[in-house]
Amino acid sequence: MTSPHLEHAYRDCRRIAAEHGRTYFLATRLLEPERRPAVHALYAFARMVDDIVDGAGAAVHAEASATQLDRIEHDLRGYLADAPTTFSTAAEERILIALADTIHRYSIAPEHFWVFLDSMRMDIPGSPNYRDRYPTMTALREYMRGSAAAIGLQLLPVLGAVVPIEEAEPAAAALGEAFQLTNFLRDIAEDLDRGRVYLPQEELAAFGVNDELLTHCRESGRTDQRVRRALAHLIAVNRGVYRLATPGIDLLTPRVRPAIQTAATLYSGILDEIERTDYAVFTRRAVVPQHRRLRVAAKEFALSRPIR
Repeated sequence: MTSPHLEHAYRDCRRIAAEHGRTYFLATRLLEPERRPAVHALYAFARMVDDIVDGAGAAVHAEASATQLDRIEHDLRGYLADAPTTFSTAAEERILIALADTIHRYSIAPEHFWVFLDSMRMDIPGSPNYRDRYPTMTALREYMRGSAAAIGLQLLPVLGAVVPIEEAEPAAAALGEAFQLTNFLRDIAEDLDRGRVYLPQEELAAFGVNDELLTHCRESGRTDQRVRRALAHLIAVNRGVYRLATPGIDLLTPRVRPAIQTAATLYSGILDEIERTDYAVFTRRAVVPQHRRLRVAAKEFALSRPIR
């Protein structure tokens, strides 16, 4: 970091990551100090965009959210071209300053950010590609290609790899997808409240689950047995994605592997918590207990110490 302004920008990103991304922030503590700010910047950008999209409810808010995303993309393109604009709010500006520095510093392909923003536009009512339901897992994976896999690809150059980056990209994308699918299973109630269902309709229908049943479960606070079976199936699918993705951790720079293994272990642990509470996803948000998070992180830290 070369200026107080840039340092302030990175500090803002760190604060956002600490406040909103407990699992990621804890895992990031296992990285070398010089890599952490870049991860915080990537997280803060994704969080900022996600907050904008989550506010896109009524039509007037949707239009404002779409305009805000367009402005953010315009501003980021300006920062990357070393021609910054003055349209961002102060908070957005600091995140974009840190993000642009991270992109330049680690040679991250800007296309990953445009794909991410395009996917986020799919969440905004009135946008050309808007979707609040996904008929098949294939359709959902197309959404996750931008919303989750792209984040894995953004992060990969920061972490580094022992093979050419393109060889590590499929596993990085898969791990991003695994994290995202876990979010969808954990946040089904919150998403319903926003009028969205991020679980494939075809997979749900196979267990007799439809929108009406999900709404009934949300309103009654009780998880129907058909929904339990559907969730159990989708958790098994999710774990399969983790199994495909986690071997790719060995392709990363040795020093960063404990941090990513910690994130993968803790995030997949959310699935354990959903099962432990008998799929009570309509009344509580599954969270890995703090003592388990600390225990996993401590174990990975101990394993990482011999690595130089």
